Amino acid sequence: MTMESSSCSLQFLPLFLLILLPVVTKSTTFSITNRCSYTMWPAVVPGGGIQLHPGEWWILNVPDGTTGRVWARTACSFNGAGNGKCETGDCGGVLACSDYGMAPNTIAEFAIAQFNNMDFFDISLVDGFNVPMDFLPAPANGQGGEGCSKGPRCAANITSQCPSELKALGGCHNACT
Repeated sequence: MTMESSSCSLQFLPLFLLILLPVVTKSTTFSITNRCSYTMWPAVVPGGGIQLHPGEWWILNVPDGTTGRVWARTACSFNGAGNGKCETGDCGGVLACSDYGMAPNTIAEFAIAQFNNMDFFDISLVDGFNVPMDFLPAPANGQGGEGCSKGPRCAANITSQCPSELKALGGCHNACT
């Protein structure tokens, strides 16, 4: 999550890497950073989930041909076996998600080497809103060039502006929900 003025965000930096295996394959590395002043439990499908305290990050490698989403879960409590619940973004009561989270949650969506071998990414409020989020592309070390200074961004915490009929614990539902 990112501390900017009085708001925070979950920041995703996809880094493009070449990984050498028996054959050369390409993957994308996501650096998921909690830039808020409170603990978050980001989740990725496919990929699982983790607890991140303020300023901590999670590195996740995603192979070509993968589509998925990343979201922040808030106000979670898990036992030593990884079972529990979250106020927003809960994915069946487990730390390591294999299913998408429950609304409301802000979503970063991605498709790696999909259509015409291109990558696509966006931030969506289709499942409502729970935290501000940035999604910024950056080149991998040794790949040359600079990262983008702009990308999809939902920087404002809109929960306080949520209409009463859309208010939810910890966030704001979308109008279709």
